Amino acid sequence: MIEVGVIGAGTMGSGIAQVAAQSGHNVWLFDTNQAALDKATASLKKVMARLVEKGKKTSEETEAIISRVNVCTDVSAFKNCGIVIEAIIENIEVKKSVFTAVEKEVSAECIIASNTSSLSIASIAASCSKPERVVGIHFFNPAPLMPLVEIIPAVQTSDTTLKSAKDLIDSWKKVTVITKDTPGFIVNRVARPFYGEALRIYEEGIADMATIDWAMKEIGGFKMGPFELMDYIGNDINYTVTETVFTAFYFDPRYRPSFTQKRMMEANYLGRKTGRGYYNYAEGAAMPEPDKNQVVGEAIVWRILIMLINEAVDALHLNIASKQDIDLAMTKGVNYPKGLLKWADEKGIQNVLDGLDKLYLAYHEERYRASVLLRQKAAFQQSFY
Repeated sequence: MIEVGVIGAGTMGSGIAQVAAQSGHNVWLFDTNQAALDKATASLKKVMARLVEKGKKTSEETEAIISRVNVCTDVSAFKNCGIVIEAIIENIEVKKSVFTAVEKEVSAECIIASNTSSLSIASIAASCSKPERVVGIHFFNPAPLMPLVEIIPAVQTSDTTLKSAKDLIDSWKKVTVITKDTPGFIVNRVARPFYGEALRIYEEGIADMATIDWAMKEIGGFKMGPFELMDYIGNDINYTVTETVFTAFYFDPRYRPSFTQKRMMEANYLGRKTGRGYYNYAEGAAMPEPDKNQVVGEAIVWRILIMLINEAVDALHLNIASKQDIDLAMTKGVNYPKGLLKWADEKGIQNVLDGLDKLYLAYHEERYRASVLLRQKAAFQQSFY
């Protein structure tokens, strides 16, 4: 069984290390910060103790998992690894310098992967002398619990690297989808309207945050509302992904960030982790009550849903991924109640197109332009499935 290297001992890196160790691999978890490594080790022991308490693992099993995770502050520890997965800050230049350094230490056959959520795999691969060994392997947080992993081949990635990476992650009992190397891949691209359109609805004064969240949960069937979810993710992270996708798509209006969210980030109202975001998480603070107007609620859900569907349809139109992988990504990666393309069939493609055209007519913004594939499906009365 191959040895696995993980770069970065933050929440994501330590989570990936746990997944690999639970699958029987000897893992080398690297970080330049010894305190981060100590914290990751303590956290792993705590998680394992909890699994024993719940009866999900025996003490012997958890001790074996913990023993397989080796911490290190020198990348030379990766010399025998079959794969190294980078999970550090979302900065392209930092990632490229790390890949260049790692390539000098690993074997010629070692796969080097990035856990980036939105950056170009092709650009990262170009920092290596053997770019064909580089691939994107994007886990979702928390890695041990979230089933989805996006596998992203760059234009340079070899078929052998892609197959080996997918086979390995499949063996870790994860749900894998293959996606083209475009900004945001599947999930972070298709999910943008869940946040962006909710913010627009709020900014226009149509409904407050609590009402929008109530509508999306109670009427839409989503597990969390957009504002709850942004507070959970962190407004700094969510805003940065939006801004990255917006810039990478040459400032396409569909992905334009919100000033509301930018101001929250600037005020350090980042959500749960700072105790204040769209909601106040201080002890004793009262959560606002939603206005449970069914008509307004249904209008909110429909507007956000058709925007999400349009994004999924456009991803299919541009061959970002297969229809099955797009729907699988959204249900397994962000817990949507249904696959968006199946949802489009259910709601009626003509109805979705009419809804988008109505918004476009009202706003005359490119943000609301319908995908050409949606128009084609409506014109020929075809469904996605």
